[in-house]
Amino acid sequence: MTAAVADQRAVRRARPVAPAWWTDVAGSAAVLSLLAVTALWTADRGVQELLAGPATGLTSLGRLAGLVSADLMLVQVALMARVPLVERSFGQDRIARWHRLAGFTSVNLLLAHVALTTLGYAGTARQGVLAETWDLVVTYPGMLLATAALALLVLVAVTSVRAARRRLRYESWHLLHLYAYLGVALALPHQLWTGADFVGSAAARAYWWTVYLLTLASVLVYRLGLPAWRSLRHRVEVAAVVPEAPGITSVWLRGRDLHRLPVRAGQFLLWRFLDGPGWSRAHPYSLSAPPNRDLMRITVKDLGDGSARVATLRPGTRVLVEGPYGRLTGERWRGGGITMFACGVGITPLLALLWELPYAPGQAVLLYRARTPEDLAFRAELDRLAAERGLVVHHLVGPRARRPSWLPAYAEGMSDAEALRRLSPGVAAHDVFLCGPDGWVDAARAAARAAGVPDAHVHHESFAW
Repeated sequence: MTAAVADQRAVRRARPVAPAWWTDVAGSAAVLSLLAVTALWTADRGVQELLAGPATGLTSLGRLAGLVSADLMLVQVALMARVPLVERSFGQDRIARWHRLAGFTSVNLLLAHVALTTLGYAGTARQGVLAETWDLVVTYPGMLLATAALALLVLVAVTSVRAARRRLRYESWHLLHLYAYLGVALALPHQLWTGADFVGSAAARAYWWTVYLLTLASVLVYRLGLPAWRSLRHRVEVAAVVPEAPGITSVWLRGRDLHRLPVRAGQFLLWRFLDGPGWSRAHPYSLSAPPNRDLMRITVKDLGDGSARVATLRPGTRVLVEGPYGRLTGERWRGGGITMFACGVGITPLLALLWELPYAPGQAVLLYRARTPEDLAFRAELDRLAAERGLVVHHLVGPRARRPSWLPAYAEGMSDAEALRRLSPGVAAHDVFLCGPDGWVDAARAAARAAGVPDAHVHHESFAW
């Protein structure tokens, strides 16, 4: 399959670029939704009830917390619906951070809603909190479902805390995370049947039905419908499996009309290999070569999270695809010099970019970090890029430095920025692309900043879960 790399620049897709104004529109829509919820609460005597007395005030404040919580839940679902314009505007790493912030905030507000409303109702009824809690759960329509929703959403939040995520396999965490959809669905009847703002206001009903239906439509279209359609249309299957280095495997994939798949070098897709049990779990793998009419290539490192099975795939295995995603593409390049930092399997999207970008000889520098010479993948391709395209390659091989650094231990005698300026003399005017483990990328980014590279010219996308 290596011969297929010969004409990587032959097919370059024009991928739509999100208009600059779309970023402002998308961000404003989320803020406006929160303002709308607050305005509806205010119109339904929320402020008057807040000031009417302790019990009524607690109930009103609990209503507001519940409304904002519900709105944020829908925002976080919409953020991860993978709407193309949203994804291209912000990138998956930023969207994931906002999704996480909205998720934790919504669950905390939901707990506040439960506590404040229960205290307010107990004060109004002049009975104990436990007795009031029991009455609310067993007598109010939809409350049993709402209680189950609360338990599921708290479970998702607890397992999303970093300490818990470190103890969970990706597959387990992902399965638990899907319960958030069920939690949002189970909470809806409570709002429809007993939510004061929903029952008593036509404007509120119109708003909530609109945002619920839009959110549902975004999930059905972009998380389910579009991936299913693309998988059926392109009929992707494994063409060949090629070992690249210890624990690193490339998979060549063929399909129908792949030139119509709007994917660029540097992007990633979610892959499901139909090779047996566990096929339903999707894994994000970047392209390691620009796609052409007939073939795509991904390269995977065995990280013990199900990625080891990639090396056992057989030609002809059918593949479901979702995507493409990511903004680490040639669209970010301004047309001048390029410095690329790669560590380990992080070479994959950068190698694809090096084949695709039309840089001049000597204009691109690759800094490739690996622990041992055997860990260096694609040496033949990099040699060919150096010979044919004038790529300058620096292999940085050796044990990790004792201090946080992108350099190996043998280079600890000089600063990270000084080493960068020596290896890539024009780096201050370059576009810098980085891909590797988070800590290593942080050190490389700090070195680029210290060497004079503006943050706007440093391009990186995190795929951590």
